[in-house]
Amino acid sequence: MKVSIQAVAVWGKIAPSHSITAIMITDDQQTIVTGSQEGQICLWDLSSELKISSKEILFGHTASVTCLAKARE
Repeated sequence: MKVSIQAVAVWGKIAPSHSITAIMITDDQQTIVTGSQEGQICLWDLSSELKISSKEILFGHTASVTCLAKARE
């Protein structure tokens, strides 16, 4: 079975100032999580029309975020 997936840009006309080093999408496909070389973790809302808007930026890491993983409840 062949699955078609649309490409989604995580920013608008101007790229963000941080360098994305890791990306993950939640199981419900409503949130994208990105990690950056600068140590930030960003949460993005993803609409059913594939529109992306920033939700939260988490600070605190002192090193680059190179991997993201989902935790089970």
